[in-house]
Amino acid sequence: MENKIEDLTTAPSLAPPSGGGGGIHVFAPATVANVVCGFDVLGFAVNEPGDEVIMRMTNKPGITISKITGDDGRLPMDPAKNTVSVSVQHYLQSVGRTDIGLDIELHKKMPIGSGLGSSSASTVAGLFAIKTLLGDDSDPAKLLPFAMKGEEMACGHGHADNVAPALLGGFVLIRSYEPLDVVRLPHPAGLYCAIVFPDVDVPTREARQIIRKNIQMKDAVTQWGNIAGLVSGLFMNDIDLIGRSMKDVLVEPVRSMLIPDFYKMREMAMELGAVSFGISGSGPSVFAFTKDEDTAKRITQKLQKHLTALKIGSNGYVSTINDAGPKVLG
Repeated sequence: MENKIEDLTTAPSLAPPSGGGGGIHVFAPATVANVVCGFDVLGFAVNEPGDEVIMRMTNKPGITISKITGDDGRLPMDPAKNTVSVSVQHYLQSVGRTDIGLDIELHKKMPIGSGLGSSSASTVAGLFAIKTLLGDDSDPAKLLPFAMKGEEMACGHGHADNVAPALLGGFVLIRSYEPLDVVRLPHPAGLYCAIVFPDVDVPTREARQIIRKNIQMKDAVTQWGNIAGLVSGLFMNDIDLIGRSMKDVLVEPVRSMLIPDFYKMREMAMELGAVSFGISGSGPSVFAFTKDEDTAKRITQKLQKHLTALKIGSNGYVSTINDAGPKVLG
């Protein structure tokens, strides 16, 4: 059965720009996955942070990685072990172009292990770069299975709730994984996101392992209702419905234990006017939806000040939902 990608927004379809010369510079955005109640099936892209890839053609067939910055030496230069090069190699095999040579520079502009789709942003930037470099004008959504290969390498599970919004932009629902069925959802134009990344280590693999394998039916029913309410709120432009639907009784109670003062930060955010508050991906980043930019800025500043008092460094970001996805910088 074929994979299916649907776009239910009113935004125009994304057309990749044409590449030129021997190289290309691409940015791909960070993402917020799960969106509290939608474990592994919901995600959205933000304007910042993100990662950048510079890709050039070479005369020698094969892929090399000549430079990685911003990773503190944590990422492999071996093209057989790096998510960007592995995903690109899968794409080249699919289009019958394993004869070409590529040099890749990866510039990490976002924290690794942040819960903001760091590996996804890198992988999507690389795939969008090679697609554009080769003049492939097919739907960018066709890159999604290759991006999921990168996720599988990064965290042991090929989920799409980060790579799909990073690649397609906007708010994305993964209706099914077998077969892959992805739907791009509408969202209120005035919805803002405040993101805070506490500088603590929460590896994605470990964060997945602590999740309960068995759940009670009453909890499942609560979760289904919240997911349906969130999706309905997006379609109806009802930010209040979005807010009261963003409750997680399955994953958050466990993962919140890995994040310093999670419930205190939620209380602070809600008192400052947040519509909702939760964990971004597997954490430790947290995010809040707000109805305006000023509220999002106040929440970000207040939470960062609170973390500083706990002697925990942090990064803060304020963004609307990014409908563009990856873009060519040069």
